[in-house]
Amino acid sequence: MEKKKDYSYTKLDNPKNKGSAQLFENPILEKLTHTHISAPLIIFSLVAAGLIYYGITQKGFSGLQITGLFAIGVFIFTLVEYLLHRFLYHIPPTTKFRTDLSYTMHGNHHDYPKDKMRLAMPPILGLVLATVLYLFFWIFLRDYTYGFLAGFIMGYAGYIGIHYILHTYNPPRNRFKYLWDHHAIHHYREDDRAFGVSSPLWDYVFNTMPRKGEELKAYREAQRKARKKNDDK
Repeated sequence: MEKKKDYSYTKLDNPKNKGSAQLFENPILEKLTHTHISAPLIIFSLVAAGLIYYGITQKGFSGLQITGLFAIGVFIFTLVEYLLHRFLYHIPPTTKFRTDLSYTMHGNHHDYPKDKMRLAMPPILGLVLATVLYLFFWIFLRDYTYGFLAGFIMGYAGYIGIHYILHTYNPPRNRFKYLWDHHAIHHYREDDRAFGVSSPLWDYVFNTMPRKGEELKAYREAQRKARKKNDDK
């Protein structure tokens, strides 16, 4: 008798370090979901540079003002990164729509964490989203949008760059090894904790740091019982 798996945002019982999930039957759509990391890094860096240049030369912002707006944009992105990862990418898969949405956006990455071509948003989708964000921020920030959005976009570029490094390179023997350890815990031990990729800051703020001590022991025991119950079905 085939074992039935509990409702999950992933499809595999254990992650695979080789291979890639098929998200679409249409070969063109499937191809568009594979993105080399250099493409969005180059595109968004150029877009950010253009926004900064326009803000200084056409809107009269000083270098200091643009730098301040840029820094605020980067900081706000780290919060958005955390919130999206926690509440959208890991949306409870309680319906088929939610399950499919979660798997397409993020669950496939948990099944195939070493898939280098699925570590960034496709550039076309990214540019559309950047345009939408520009229009949205313009409503509230007006000309301040140029410096702020440049920082926000580079916050995203930094995030996907760090994410790519964490999944493709061995951890260094210095303080930055902590980022590798933090993200590995999210993938391989506690997918309901350690949502911050570029920084653990918001995990500290919102109390989603990895479990420790007795709490971790109890969590592992609960996971063991859940797997046993699932295997017995």
